[in-house]
Amino acid sequence: MKQLRNNVIRAGLGALYFSGAHHLLRPLLSGVGAIFMLHHVRPAREGTFQPNRHLEVTPDFLRATLSHLRSREIDIVGMDELHERLVQGRFERRFAAFTFDDGYRDNRDHALPALREFDAPATVYVTSDFAEGIGRLWWTALEAVVAKAEQVDVTIGQSALRLDSSSPAAKQATFDRLHDWLRALPGEYDLKREIEALCIAHGVDMDALCRDLCLSWDEVKQFAADPLVTIGAHTISHCNLAKQSEEAAAQEMAVSRARIEHALEREVRHLAYPYGDREAAGTREFALAASAGFKTAVTTRPGMLFAENADHMTALPRVSLNGNYQDARILPVLTSGAATAMWNGFRRFAAA
Repeated sequence: MKQLRNNVIRAGLGALYFSGAHHLLRPLLSGVGAIFMLHHVRPAREGTFQPNRHLEVTPDFLRATLSHLRSREIDIVGMDELHERLVQGRFERRFAAFTFDDGYRDNRDHALPALREFDAPATVYVTSDFAEGIGRLWWTALEAVVAKAEQVDVTIGQSALRLDSSSPAAKQATFDRLHDWLRALPGEYDLKREIEALCIAHGVDMDALCRDLCLSWDEVKQFAADPLVTIGAHTISHCNLAKQSEEAAAQEMAVSRARIEHALEREVRHLAYPYGDREAAGTREFALAASAGFKTAVTTRPGMLFAENADHMTALPRVSLNGNYQDARILPVLTSGAATAMWNGFRRFAAA
């Protein structure tokens, strides 16, 4: 199903490009700006089994995106300036912000050099447990488990299953089945228990994965010293906030922020919701982020920015730079707003 969805999205992007419809739709749908969402930026990996490929783009694709925006005379701004422009209604020029979730080391090693070439600021949302080296990158751990295994034994509900992972296609199907199951578990403790059991059974060290991929606190501090870099909060544990009690969700936001401020000795003004879709961040979470004093908070809901977003600063949409669609030809489609409008049923704005 996920491959089918990817093919449909790819076909839709291609249709918008080749038909030229995005040119006609741009004046109606491009809004005043956009917030781009990224995770990993690193050279392309080899291998046919890469189920998390959507979370990574190459440095060259990032450069192509930055070059496209500059060619369109779209200002590239930080989240502080984006906030100011929305609040003040300064829309004489369109603008874009770049945001990176989780706090990966490759953001420093591969994204920052590209950003420097274009003098482009960016915000990196750090999950504090990841910086501690104890975070659960469970989607990455699951990829490692399935990559190593010929079969995966697991109990889902009352059923003991033996899932085939002996070929690339079988591995993808098994990963998709387990990913959807883990994401749907009722609580973080349940997810922790199940992914740790899988890691133990297949010899995957989840802490080592975290330390290998994520910036440590010392590295975050050095990274934040670059004038192009703003550090935001991404909760303590990268949990689904909507599944937490109100008290626990508020603590995830506040403690994460406090830890980053302690490490950096500067104020943290911006938040990204983990997962960030409608199942992970809604009206309650938007209100909690506002009450906590964050100037902005970003979701993963697709959308361009419009003047109306000024009244919903803790429910901001983003445009994903998705690793499955790294074709420079789609960049005019993305910046036209046509692609996100199609996804949203041609609603320009939705914050509920």
